[in-house]
Amino acid sequence: MQPLASAIDRLADTRPDDTAFLGVHDAFSWSDYAKRSERFAAHLVALGLGPGDRVGIVLPDGPGVHAAFVGCEKAGIVVVGIGPRAGTEEISHLLGLSGARALVARPSHRGIDMAALAGECGISCFVPIEGQLEEDEPALEGSGLLTSQARRLGVDDLFLLNSTSGTTGLPKCVTHHQARWLHFHELAAEAGEMTDADVFMSVLPAPFGFGLWTAHFTPALLGAPTVLMERFDASAMLRAMEKHRVSVLAAVSTQFIMMLNAPELEEADLSALRVLFTGGEAVPYERAAEFEERTGASVLQFYGSNETGALCRTTTRDSRDKRLRTAGRLIDSMQVRLYDDEGNDVTAGGEGQPACRGPLTSHGYFGDEAANAKLFTRDGWMLTGDIARIDAEGYLSVVGRTADFIIRGGKNISGPAVEDAVSSHPSVALSAAVAMPDPVYGERVCVYVELLEDEPGLTLEALREHLQERGVSKEWFPERLIVVEALPRASGGKIAKGELRADIR
Repeated sequence: MQPLASAIDRLADTRPDDTAFLGVHDAFSWSDYAKRSERFAAHLVALGLGPGDRVGIVLPDGPGVHAAFVGCEKAGIVVVGIGPRAGTEEISHLLGLSGARALVARPSHRGIDMAALAGECGISCFVPIEGQLEEDEPALEGSGLLTSQARRLGVDDLFLLNSTSGTTGLPKCVTHHQARWLHFHELAAEAGEMTDADVFMSVLPAPFGFGLWTAHFTPALLGAPTVLMERFDASAMLRAMEKHRVSVLAAVSTQFIMMLNAPELEEADLSALRVLFTGGEAVPYERAAEFEERTGASVLQFYGSNETGALCRTTTRDSRDKRLRTAGRLIDSMQVRLYDDEGNDVTAGGEGQPACRGPLTSHGYFGDEAANAKLFTRDGWMLTGDIARIDAEGYLSVVGRTADFIIRGGKNISGPAVEDAVSSHPSVALSAAVAMPDPVYGERVCVYVELLEDEPGLTLEALREHLQERGVSKEWFPERLIVVEALPRASGGKIAKGELRADIR
């Protein structure tokens, strides 16, 4: 098992002019990838950064952020990957928590003076990046040193810290070693029957788990090109997919729903598309089935978390019912169990919180022993924070999240289940269900919705009538409806429910 940098160097030797990335700038070859990552590594070494030092990287999605990650790998430096949506508070928190010695970013990020922010965080080494690590980038002119092979990180070394993209509170730093992602790659390639003939498109932020395997690891390990976007835009994504004949798409549910809602979908030629990998949040059955019908592609997913990696997966060989109504069959090597609230193993029957122990797990949180104590069971199994059941065939279904239940009169109501029902209304583009405090019932169901373009509006009465006609359980009926122009997003691209919970209180 060889590190990613070795795979890229090998492609630079054997297929130097073939395309590695297609971003907002010109095509980026495997030779470009190897040379620019090497120059970046040499620059970091020349700045005096030593093996094991942490370096914060805040860059938009594109070829440059991947070259920077690989450059750090070659220099023996640990990346602190910070999402492009992050604001001042989150960036400062992650830099401090990780003990970063340097910050790599564009001079201005979302209106923030990044050099000044680095200084406020006590970081004297700020590395400005004007573009996507172009050859003539002056910030990368160093001493011409070439990095030593001895400095390079191995597959079992800490290579990256990223945030938990949580929707409440300040994020934690999750530890990553390459071995878990190399193993993940093998499972992904087999699930989607992927080869070097595929063209990938990943619209996930590079530092997060979903973005790591779909843009950083799997395409390079296969030797396949990847299309990237600095900012997600459904219409632009469709144009790029048609232009570059994308065959493997990676997007969270929110993004592929926005793609379905885009008028350009009617005219776009997506005949090359074979597979959509989605996840990161509950997959809505009806919209996923619509995606398959309209594109001819199979919708697949891995279920897990940034911390655990995948516990189960769906594949191209699964039926639609299994692919869209479950989170997939358990991965044997992950030894999945279910635990009840008292910590008892309830895998044999009933529902419980999934936990696992296997090669895809992280090593936990960086510098946070209290959080690690909550992440693991007493006997060392890593918890997911969800509630699930496992059927006789070994397929896992998520029925809710321990922090995403609305408890009404002592009855647990799954937020994702309510959202799936509400999203079936023809006027609704996206929805998010949260608990609304109530003096009698404790909590009631409140739903925030984003409507489709040109829809005149939606009333609570009309929504409830629609759910009644569909036979939805009355326990899931929203008791308050709030229509917003756009639902807020967290760093990882998911809906930021923490903001909605704060708003409704």
